[in-house]
Amino acid sequence: MIYIIGAGAIGQALAVCLKNVLKEVTLIRGSVDDQPATVERIRLRLPNGNELSADVSVQTFSQFTELDGPVLVTTKSYGNEDIASKLSRLKHVGPLILLQNGLNIERAFLAHRFPGLYRCVLMVTSQFSGDGAITFKPVNACPVGLITGEIAALNPLVTKLDNSWFRFKAEPDIQPLIWKKAIVNCVFNSICPLLETDNGIFHRDSHALQIAGRVIGECILVAKSQKIALTADEVEQTLLTISRSADGQLISTLQDIRNRRPTEISTLNQEIVDMAEAQGLAHLVPETRLLGELTMIKSQLNR
Repeated sequence: MIYIIGAGAIGQALAVCLKNVLKEVTLIRGSVDDQPATVERIRLRLPNGNELSADVSVQTFSQFTELDGPVLVTTKSYGNEDIASKLSRLKHVGPLILLQNGLNIERAFLAHRFPGLYRCVLMVTSQFSGDGAITFKPVNACPVGLITGEIAALNPLVTKLDNSWFRFKAEPDIQPLIWKKAIVNCVFNSICPLLETDNGIFHRDSHALQIAGRVIGECILVAKSQKIALTADEVEQTLLTISRSADGQLISTLQDIRNRRPTEISTLNQEIVDMAEAQGLAHLVPETRLLGELTMIKSQLNR
């Protein structure tokens, strides 16, 4: 059995893909404990216009005493303290894979000393559409790397998850990729919500790309202080690849603001700023700070 914690657009999309390669899958609602188990028909719309669908079991934590298979966490990272606490009360938990954006999001799980912990860098976009289907756009295979545990377990785990639509690949050095994607998300998750626009803005609009370039440059300086070697050019190329592939898709933070939900901006722009302050480099990240703070204010005003 594969367990997916989080019944949002990413969790549901992954469940459908895995069910279509005959994997046993259960979705677990991350923040609700008092709902009965159900089976839900989920429809996934692919970039070529075709659809995948599957009947997926949806349950809550209260229905389990252990999770005896891979556990994929697809909830928003601001809920990780609660998720880690709930998992710690179970008798047994299989390897944990965090399919989330941000830096240092694994802190809560490390504090509970789960034996097998992995990070996955998401290279897909997924959002609910008006007709009830989920619009899913893969950009590239999603790298998975080890945080704690046995490196020998990485390849078998990735093989179990990989499928034709939601691709995964093993990555022996995951930290540079975590940072690259986090910096890209500092751009997408602040600029797109503030402009009320979709992910394609950066390949369509040179002025938006210039602002993105300045944020990337600031974040690269903080990455270097953490011994992470990245160049501004490679991060910008990743930004543009995602922007072209996800043209028309809304970034999760904008979806969250519109739906009056909390956002993940604290593990993106704010985390970069906090690291900069700890290194005495706060003066080097003014635009990253400003865009993050404006996004936080916008989120609070809409709630």
